[in-house]
Amino acid sequence: MGNLGFQEILLIAVVVLVLFGGRKIPEFMKGIGKGIREFNDAKENVKKELEEGMKEKDKEPAHKD
Repeated sequence: MGNLGFQEILLIAVVVLVLFGGRKIPEFMKGIGKGIREFNDAKENVKKELEEGMKEKDKEPAHKD
């Protein structure tokens, strides 16, 4: 995968404009932003739960068998 240059980004923008029209783009971008926000929130929750689980594991006394 290469880096996207100006021409590629411009082509993608034109295709999106043709497919969705000028009125649908703000709704589309709002939906993408909401999805990214929810993904980041879920990622942070999982990270927090893992850190709490590791802290609880460290607090447990070692069992000798």
